[in-house]
Amino acid sequence: MTLPTNSSSIKSNDYCVIAAPFGRLGIQTEMVEGSLMVSRIDYLSAKVALIFPKNHLAKKVAVQCREYFKNPAARFDLPLKPLGTQHQQRVWSYIRDIPVGVSKTYGEIAAVIKSGPRAVGSACGANPFPLVTPCHRVVSAQGIGGFVKENSPGLYRQIKIWLLKHEGVL
Repeated sequence: MTLPTNSSSIKSNDYCVIAAPFGRLGIQTEMVEGSLMVSRIDYLSAKVALIFPKNHLAKKVAVQCREYFKNPAARFDLPLKPLGTQHQQRVWSYIRDIPVGVSKTYGEIAAVIKSGPRAVGSACGANPFPLVTPCHRVVSAQGIGGFVKENSPGLYRQIKIWLLKHEGVL
């Protein structure tokens, strides 16, 4: 999850950037078959400028994110744009059911959905809706693992650590 490369999407009414305890969240909304849906959420550096939410769904996402930052048990109830392969959707569906305060390994999830741990990791790395689909709850058998395809210490790994601490896993 990175800042969009298309600068026109950053300036559009459909993209906003809100403050988060670990930096910023970028929220993209778009019309899908006549319904406004969340099309992605990006983890961003605190250096990225804030952009006020301009539509009702982006405002709802911002409110629900702030509720989560206060209380990790807060639930997300948002219309998400259907994305991903069939395999990714199976992984994301499983991950959305992992309770707050619990983590699962890539291998545990792979065994349940009849996949491979690396395929589960790839699906986590392609997750367009972090927080809502909490891939941070998926860890390596040897530690917390990578996050958003980044295995070295950096922004995304620090966010994963913050989220796991916030939820009482670490």
